[in-house]
Amino acid sequence: MSFSQLNPSLPVTVEGKGKGVAFAVIDYGEEHNLIWVVALDESGEIWCSPNPKVRMRANWTMGRGLKAALSVAAE
Repeated sequence: MSFSQLNPSLPVTVEGKGKGVAFAVIDYGEEHNLIWVVALDESGEIWCSPNPKVRMRANWTMGRGLKAALSVAAE
């Protein structure tokens, strides 16, 4: 098991919870999903979310738009 603090933090969306900032990742090994530690913007709650539920937010500067993220998620 490893715990890694993210520097810088990453703006993400957690499906079913909303937008937030991921500030750490927990890796329990090859038989498990990565777990993202996310502070939610709206409520301030901190959730540990499994990798399939976490998405990067759109970032025009980096060329990451909403449509690109949705098409990848559909695959």
